[in-house]
Amino acid sequence: MKVIFLEDVKGRGKKGDIKDVPDGYANNFLIKNKKAEPATKKNVSVNNAKKKAEERDAAEEKAAAEALKAKLEADDSVVEVKAKAGSDGRLFGAVSSKQVVEAADKQLGIKLDKHKMDMKEPIRALGFSNIKIKLHKQVEATVRVHVVEQ
Repeated sequence: MKVIFLEDVKGRGKKGDIKDVPDGYANNFLIKNKKAEPATKKNVSVNNAKKKAEERDAAEEKAAAEALKAKLEADDSVVEVKAKAGSDGRLFGAVSSKQVVEAADKQLGIKLDKHKMDMKEPIRALGFSNIKIKLHKQVEATVRVHVVEQ
């Protein structure tokens, strides 16, 4: 029996796949537990329409991420963070990803997610730093952060 998987089933198929499975398994497990539905012409066309809509949404999301990347990596976009520092240029404390996100929101009007920043450790010195941010699965941007003395 041909079925369309409504969710991932380990060892059988992923969501949206159309596969041939034994009749008993399809009726007694997959369809009964709403993990799949019979692959009728109507259900197949609905499944194809869903796939196209998901692809279109994914393309729009990627385009938005590309536009945000262009804005972040423009020559004039530098996030400036003020911090207290000693005479040797070392900070009293550190600049965290949360502070960078708040400064980017105030100065550039860009909302970023601090969890997607690739800051292995906080910034502990004055000057410029580059931080990588994952905007999308395939789009990664670099933000320039300038730490100045308060």
